[in-house]
Amino acid sequence: MAYTETPTGTQDGTPTGTQEGTQDRARTGAPDGRHGALRVRLGALRELVGLSRTRLDEQVLAEAGRVLDDVAARERLPDSYTAVAIAGATGSGKSTLFNALAGAQLSETGVRRPTTATAVSCTWDAGTGQSAESLLERLAVPARARRRAHVVDTGLRGLVLLDLPDHDSVDTAHRDQVDRLLSLVDAVIWVVDPEKYADAVLHERYLRAFAGHADVSLIVLNQADRLPGDAVDAVLDDLRRLLDERGVALGEHGEPGAGVLAVSALTGDGVAELRQAVGELVAGRTAPGRRLAADVDGVARRLAPVYIADAAEAPAGLTARTREEFEDRLAAAIGAPAAGQAAERGWLRRADRACGTPWAQLLRRLAHHHAERRGEPPALAAKRTRTASPPVVARAAVEQAVRQLTEDATEGLPEPWAATVRDAAWQGAEGLPQALESGLEEQAAGRPGQRGRAPRPRWWSVAAIGQAVLLATQFLGLCWLVTAVASQPVVGRWLPFTLLFGGSVGGPLLAWACRIAARGPARAWGQQEEWRLRRLAADRGRSQVLEPVASELMRYREVRERYVIAASPTGGTELSPTLAPTVIR
Repeated sequence: MAYTETPTGTQDGTPTGTQEGTQDRARTGAPDGRHGALRVRLGALRELVGLSRTRLDEQVLAEAGRVLDDVAARERLPDSYTAVAIAGATGSGKSTLFNALAGAQLSETGVRRPTTATAVSCTWDAGTGQSAESLLERLAVPARARRRAHVVDTGLRGLVLLDLPDHDSVDTAHRDQVDRLLSLVDAVIWVVDPEKYADAVLHERYLRAFAGHADVSLIVLNQADRLPGDAVDAVLDDLRRLLDERGVALGEHGEPGAGVLAVSALTGDGVAELRQAVGELVAGRTAPGRRLAADVDGVARRLAPVYIADAAEAPAGLTARTREEFEDRLAAAIGAPAAGQAAERGWLRRADRACGTPWAQLLRRLAHHHAERRGEPPALAAKRTRTASPPVVARAAVEQAVRQLTEDATEGLPEPWAATVRDAAWQGAEGLPQALESGLEEQAAGRPGQRGRAPRPRWWSVAAIGQAVLLATQFLGLCWLVTAVASQPVVGRWLPFTLLFGGSVGGPLLAWACRIAARGPARAWGQQEEWRLRRLAADRGRSQVLEPVASELMRYREVRERYVIAASPTGGTELSPTLAPTVIR
């Protein structure tokens, strides 16, 4: 097969560009980042990076950003060409195998190491009128190292074959060049030899790292002519075992994965089978899309701890129970239950003063006057008659409420997102005590939200009139009885006793009945006062803490949904129940 060295430019002398590539993609319908499930996954990954950029460290998203940049760059190139690299260790025979596939002496071979100092390429025309020069420019293959096959091999149409430097070269520049090209090519042929097929550097640094790219990989045991016939199968079996231990899927029995075969570049044994396998990689022009899909899979696997803490179930988030418990703790922190009980007791005291017997009210006044004369502290003296005072905010209880809220809301969240939720909660919590205190001051000062004074029911006045009538009845009976004792003529001897007894017993009975009747309204008034403070605590807690926390959880739900789509091989069309989107209740 003849070849020529071509400078930068197209084969027909026309300038390189992307217009022809775009037209060819539209003509062939070849799958790339803009088609099918891969397009959906890339869109989800792009949104994922955008939504996460302000929440996560840039290093966490660096690989995802690099993959998106690679996708954009590959989409601008003609997908009628597939870049396949031949990689291997020193002395594995990469260049010899490259020449065997090309059918000509294109790459320098020899005993001097390293022989290949820079990548050498050979391009098979795709037959679409396109040029592979833009692809070679992206791969940074020097113009002097670019070869072109003139004899068309229909099985290799559109192939850009690269002979890479040794990955274990003593020259670090060679290793850097290998790493760069391996991140850009569409498929890789890994070449090993009978002596170093189990090399730890190759398996740990490269094959394990490329395990997710097995679908676009071939592992070739070169120099098979150096082994006896039976030893070739034994070495291949051991090589398959090593690959399986590194997590490299093998394409056997019709399953997708890496192909493993033995060849001899010197004798030509197995080269035809290798050429056929390479042709299958190039056929259909799907290798670029499969390579990019494998890149997205790798990014998704490494990002999983950031977005999915527990794949078994989605985090609960802010449930109704969590909200209620937080509001209950805030209400307790400002003394809402105690204030409600105090308001209820105050209402009962007012009812007792309004509906009690005049004698009880007289005794209460005398006791209060006696306490003042003895010099009883004003606070204790006022305690007998005061109503509920505005409660004071317990800051320690507020902090505990926020702490418990963050523990409940972040349960099951990955640590980076749990940290953002905690930060949002504590930022709002810094001003929460002041917000609660200002609300209480507004109520106490008579501004909107003032608690006010319980209205006086009409039946209190009726009961007071009844007590006055009963007191008059007592006086009438007493006067009548005194008149009778003084031997003055009176009408009926038992009537004064009846009036005196009825007035004396009726007053306490009426007061007791009023006290029983007052319990329901007093309880309702206490509940109203407690509810007023609870509403204040709920409003301040919602604006200061719950809304920021809910916003962060909503952001996590959005990025988790996009992560699930990006991580799904089908682009999210068939999501696993264990990866269902988070529900923020």
